[in-house]
Amino acid sequence: MSDRNPYGIDVSTANVARIYDYMLGGKDNFAADRAAAGQILKAFPESREGVQLNREFLGNAVRHLAAEEGIRQFVDIGAGLPTQKNVHQVAHETDPAARTVYVDNDPVVCVHGRALLAGAPTVAMVEGDLRAPEDVWAKAAETGLIDREEPVAVLMVAILHFLDDPYTEVAKVREMLAPGSFLVITHLSMAERRAKDTDTVKGVYSRANSGVVPRTVDEIKHFFGDFELLDNTTFISPGALERMAILGWGGVGRKR
Repeated sequence: MSDRNPYGIDVSTANVARIYDYMLGGKDNFAADRAAAGQILKAFPESREGVQLNREFLGNAVRHLAAEEGIRQFVDIGAGLPTQKNVHQVAHETDPAARTVYVDNDPVVCVHGRALLAGAPTVAMVEGDLRAPEDVWAKAAETGLIDREEPVAVLMVAILHFLDDPYTEVAKVREMLAPGSFLVITHLSMAERRAKDTDTVKGVYSRANSGVVPRTVDEIKHFFGDFELLDNTTFISPGALERMAILGWGGVGRKR
């Protein structure tokens, strides 16, 4: 994307969605985003592979839920910019009629996302914030793509670590889901042996459009409440899980 200032976009401040896009090799980013990504990579050279593995985990989770669990509706909260191997594209590998609603709290991201997704009848993008879960759920239903009485997969991938204390909001989302639904979470983790590097990354994000709050694996698992956690090796190899443990953790939980 050109570094000229498009209408409504602040190109001087790094944006977490565009940093993520750059890490994935996308083109929807600016100089400030690339500079921030460079600082993150200096502290954690594993970050680029970590972002790619995060995307792999997401894709494998969606593929499993569609093909093996019969899920036909997905709500991706904190979706960011549509990029390679989007949720709806992976779900459509199993069923072209599977429905997906993307949610983001950045109005510019939503405008750009709607343009990229134009003409896809089973996909919608809405502006919403996880900190207002009832509003997110209502807007998702208003698209006509989500039946709240049927099982749904809610994705919170690489988003919760940008919120200070979202446990109450995530619990509300869990409460609203029909039995047989799933929650997919990936999250930056915190390891004492890399505390200094983690502090560097936190400093980079504090100067972007959002701060970051890494958590321990136990703290991340707490987001699932009483949901049944599936075996992570269904979605990513044990070797990759071990290699990336320094950066993050992810899980898939089922509501009974």
